[in-house]
Amino acid sequence: MALREVAQKQARGHRVWCVPYARNLSGIEIRGNAESWWGNAHNIYNRGAEPTVGAVMSFRSTSGMPLGHVAVVADIVDDREIVVNHANWNRNEVSLRMGVKDVSKHNDWTLVRVESQPGQYGNFYPVNGFIYPNDDG
Repeated sequence: MALREVAQKQARGHRVWCVPYARNLSGIEIRGNAESWWGNAHNIYNRGAEPTVGAVMSFRSTSGMPLGHVAVVADIVDDREIVVNHANWNRNEVSLRMGVKDVSKHNDWTLVRVESQPGQYGNFYPVNGFIYPNDDG
């Protein structure tokens, strides 16, 4: 469903954003810019520092990414690497199965590098944590 909606938006000349894509893919019904998702999830969804398949990774706002970013965990590679699906990491595109490496000092997923090209990891990005979908759907 998430990819179908992206194709429809692109066909109409509309921009593809990370928030609606993550919401449709994960089922986590949070509104607002990505930077507000972590706070908006409080008391509605469980949040934590451990990646799980289907969880939304919440990136902090930075000067280069002032609206923050959200991505959905697609797979766990090991305790320091996951695979995500997300939109608008590359402008107006969906990026499937991109690697993310935990480079935080304490192995707590507070700082990551995201695969920009296969096997090539870019800048360092701060992360709030993971927002977990409710068990009932």
